[in-house]
Amino acid sequence: MALIPGAGGRGWIWHLVEADLRRRGYDAFAVDLPAADEGKGLPAYADAVVAAIGDRDPGSPVAVAAYSLGAFTAPLVWQRVPVRQVIFVNAMIPRPGETPGAWWDNVGWEQARRAAARRDGYPADFDLDAYFLHDVPDGIRRQMLGHDVPQSGGPFGDRCAFDGWPGVPVSAIAGRDDRFFPLDLQQRVTRERLGIDPEVVPGGHLAALSRPAELAAALDRYLRAAVAG
Repeated sequence: MALIPGAGGRGWIWHLVEADLRRRGYDAFAVDLPAADEGKGLPAYADAVVAAIGDRDPGSPVAVAAYSLGAFTAPLVWQRVPVRQVIFVNAMIPRPGETPGAWWDNVGWEQARRAAARRDGYPADFDLDAYFLHDVPDGIRRQMLGHDVPQSGGPFGDRCAFDGWPGVPVSAIAGRDDRFFPLDLQQRVTRERLGIDPEVVPGGHLAALSRPAELAAALDRYLRAAVAG
């Protein structure tokens, strides 16, 4: 299973989930993207994922899980390698031809984020601790300092060039406690763009670090269901 990270491009974001999936018998592998390079965008990100897949078992269909901004890389991947399943996690689910830069206004992100903040009593003005780290354990927070990579603007003007969803199972997982992409926003966007409801799991936007066991279990359920189906 190829695990695509979000902004910052560090596969480390997946390391706890990756280990859990491996214990369950899956060949899970997280991919690093060249996110700090201003000159590289979605095509280069897809190149990195395709290369990592090719290093494992070329030609065999692979499941893909795409986190947050990584959702814009996934369609460029499934057009180049055989996939058997796609799972979006707290994701910027794209429409064909959309850019990551346009996604925010297209889905009404700012209004949804502020409305959720007012409703649930945390700061409406963006704050890293309030929106990303509020449920991440202190030990993991300290480890994050060694894996923090700034996200360049490289991919945000790139069109996500795909015609439609692949002919394989496409699913979504949403963090119940996500403040960056509030749950009601994720549910609405998933219904509008995929025609399905996301599975809701505990955890905020960085659920792979704050609730890795629950996220790995949800991925496992989808993987097993696809095989059974």
